[in-house]
Amino acid sequence: MTATSVSSLRRHTEQAYAEMAELGVGALWRHLGNLFPAEPATRAVPFHWSYGALRPYMLHFADVLSIEEAQRRVLMLVNPGLQAESATVTGLYAGIQVILPGEQAQAHRHAANAFRFIIEGSGAYTTVAGERVHMHPGDLLLTPGWQWHDHYHEGDGPMMWLDGLDFPIVNALDAQFFELHGETAQQSSVPDGLSSAQFIHGRLNPTWIRERTVSSPIGNYPWAETERAFAAIAEDAAGSAVDGIQLEYTNPWTGGPVMPTMACRIQRLVPGFHGAPRRHTAGTILHVVRGEGTTVVDGQEIYWGEKDVLVVPSWATYQHINASRSADAVLFAYSNEPVVRALGLYRDELR
Repeated sequence: MTATSVSSLRRHTEQAYAEMAELGVGALWRHLGNLFPAEPATRAVPFHWSYGALRPYMLHFADVLSIEEAQRRVLMLVNPGLQAESATVTGLYAGIQVILPGEQAQAHRHAANAFRFIIEGSGAYTTVAGERVHMHPGDLLLTPGWQWHDHYHEGDGPMMWLDGLDFPIVNALDAQFFELHGETAQQSSVPDGLSSAQFIHGRLNPTWIRERTVSSPIGNYPWAETERAFAAIAEDAAGSAVDGIQLEYTNPWTGGPVMPTMACRIQRLVPGFHGAPRRHTAGTILHVVRGEGTTVVDGQEIYWGEKDVLVVPSWATYQHINASRSADAVLFAYSNEPVVRALGLYRDELR
């Protein structure tokens, strides 16, 4: 074949590719390596947000931006690799919300599931589907998808919490809906904290409730119960070589995760804990409840302190370390593991 023939063939081939693109057709052989990588090629990167650095901005915007203007006064924790979808890790989002005394956050609902892990403050409550659920530091409050919810602060000082939502998954599936309530606040229709009172006992569930919801029916997993569980275990359990003494918040109907898209766990790293390295196909967001330590993610050392937030992307090797000789470190973690497992894609590997 002559040089002229080769050049003509190339031109015709490029023209064919261009014409196919206009028809909405691509050539698989040109993209095979990108579509089927040998290992997960996640766009999320290991990252860390210092609560001490963010708190002044929270207070600044609490002063200059009214709750009516903002509806929700939240700093989004956006992963540098996931800016287009405003995600913190693949499929999940984290933000820090603040509400001041006397403020009422407008009632609304959305298809996305949500929860709040309370960081600081007292005297506020959220109303979910007519139930007022009071907030205390360390509490985990659930807002399953498409349930009306609003927030009110009747205490003193700012109230701040970690917002966790699955809207990046919902948006990726083109399944998001959103609606404002006709009133600023819902009317309370059941006794305060009823869902927790009925279900928090774990093995004793009410027989008169027949609906088995996909999300946990518990409105609040109080920190007092979590501390009681850790105290009961004390030093008797060996725990996980990777995650220490780790407990999962569960749906009493199923014994599984609190929401179909998010698994929520709490873990205690004892003084001197040096975790074994591990990786799995679930993207994870961690919030430091108390203590300080280090998490090594794919060789990157992330130093964290109380109330900080950090990210471990899918298939990144991580290792938790608590170098303190006397103080525990406690981490709250949530991940997209239920989705990954439901699709048969969960993989776990000790390194």
